[in-house]
Amino acid sequence: MTRHGRSLGTQRRENPVEPLAHWRFTPDGVEHGSLQKENLVLRDYSGKGNRLLLTSVNLVPGHSVTASDLLTWETEEGEEGLAFRNDRLPKGSGYYFWTEQEAPLNKESMLQGFTIEAIIRLPDPFDEVRHSWMGVLTRQGQGGELGRSGERELLSSLSVSNCKEIQWVSHPENLHTSTTNWTRQLEAGDWHHVVIVNDTHRTLLFVNGICDYNSPLEGISGIAAVKERGWNVGASEWAGGIDTLFTGTIREIRVTGEALHPDDWLCKMEAEQVLEGSFEGEPELQREENYHFVFIPDPQMQTYLNPEMLEAQTAWIVKHEDHLQLAMTAFVGDLVHRSEVEVEWERASVAVAMLDQGKVSYMMTAGNHDYDEHHTYLHYFGPERFQDKSYYRGASPSRYSSYGLKPAGSYTYLWLMVDMEHLEKDMDWCRDILESHRNYPTILVSHDIMYTTRHRAMNLPELSENGVLIWKELVHPYDQVFMTVNGHFNGNVHQVRKNASGQEVIQILVNYQDRYRGGNGWLRLAEFDEVDNRMRFRSFSPWVASLGVYETLEYPDYRFLTGRYDEFELALPFKTRFAFAAQQ
Repeated sequence: MTRHGRSLGTQRRENPVEPLAHWRFTPDGVEHGSLQKENLVLRDYSGKGNRLLLTSVNLVPGHSVTASDLLTWETEEGEEGLAFRNDRLPKGSGYYFWTEQEAPLNKESMLQGFTIEAIIRLPDPFDEVRHSWMGVLTRQGQGGELGRSGERELLSSLSVSNCKEIQWVSHPENLHTSTTNWTRQLEAGDWHHVVIVNDTHRTLLFVNGICDYNSPLEGISGIAAVKERGWNVGASEWAGGIDTLFTGTIREIRVTGEALHPDDWLCKMEAEQVLEGSFEGEPELQREENYHFVFIPDPQMQTYLNPEMLEAQTAWIVKHEDHLQLAMTAFVGDLVHRSEVEVEWERASVAVAMLDQGKVSYMMTAGNHDYDEHHTYLHYFGPERFQDKSYYRGASPSRYSSYGLKPAGSYTYLWLMVDMEHLEKDMDWCRDILESHRNYPTILVSHDIMYTTRHRAMNLPELSENGVLIWKELVHPYDQVFMTVNGHFNGNVHQVRKNASGQEVIQILVNYQDRYRGGNGWLRLAEFDEVDNRMRFRSFSPWVASLGVYETLEYPDYRFLTGRYDEFELALPFKTRFAFAAQQ
């Protein structure tokens, strides 16, 4: 295994791979039967007798829809596969395959490790309601049948989330709870080679050769099995019954009882390079008297599955605070993915504690994933955490919103952190802060302000419901608010609007959680240049920079993202825009 756990220390086999099961979803893969007669049987190319039988579920008696209406062969070169169109029926109805009762794979626990491969294509267009949590390969049974946590939770499943992510959730043979791996958001209509590799210690999930999120748990061995239960292909389960059937295309699935080296995988598909970036360089001030503000995009998936990335971000900020004049760091919300899981709060707190120990200035706002009935966010990141920080000036009645004052360059900046959940409750307090600080250039940060839509390769900015209210009540009337920053919504975009006095306001959405590994440690740097009257925005990953010390960087591990919404400049005529402010 490499130092950073992105791959396993497997060796290439000298002999051919000996799979436990291997199915090809092509006409040549048919052992007998047909779709028209609804008695199709797919052969097992491993030679071990794990045949797949076509079956149906929840069809209305006397239904007119047949298997050949919902399943069709794709036979063009490069497009071969079996297309499933179960979304034409109500959820939980349609056709899928299962292993016959005598299949040896049904009894396999794979204690020596495993590699599960699936070549699939998601439906295009993809509907987040009809196509959510579609099962590709699922082990039948529930964790509760084996006395595991999550009584109704399925044993193991490779499925597709409502956000076009691939999820592998599995109950290992040796653990009481399940483990989970995720991928980034995938492109609909493209072929994807999904690979799950376990070496009895770790489980990694790859798509087209790239490993996304790691499971932070280690000592993962095998896949738990319920006696006399088999596997589903094209259907997920919940509470012991069929849940969502697959829509899309399956070309091939192979299960091997060992951790395979990438050279021994079914194929090598190159990942579509949707990101632009640079493997070289470190952030530098373009002018000695310039200064930076830092924004930490939603770290929720990193806290959940790759906590070392958030730690790399905060450690880097401490190390470079003086050199790069990092005047303030702002977290835009969603510190955790699962607010009910204590360990995620602990991971986030440990990472942020580096800023405390380094006496680095930072402010925080909560995101929708940070709320629970116990107000755990306030326990970890409430006003008490900031009470000894001179720049921190107070919190709202809800204790979720806050503000601070921090000198940087020629000005003292007001940072107003507006809580999304308590927006209306805290509105009067926010107005009072703005009314009493009219001579301070103000950056307003809230988790939910602006989102982006896609049109002809362009990201178009739109205000959310909260964003409209924030603009109307807290931005438009107040000249001193010159920038808003938010996360929450997938994607990146920026816009410049005019307030009530005709002054420009910069609005920025920054969020990388739907990209590789939940953000790959990318943070947003804003360099303020009062001489050149410019703001320079760059997206840099301290985590990737640490990788580059030990490894040759390859896509998507860019130190800097250089796409049009990741690296850009905006004009800011400081003296005229901040004419209301007293200089230092």
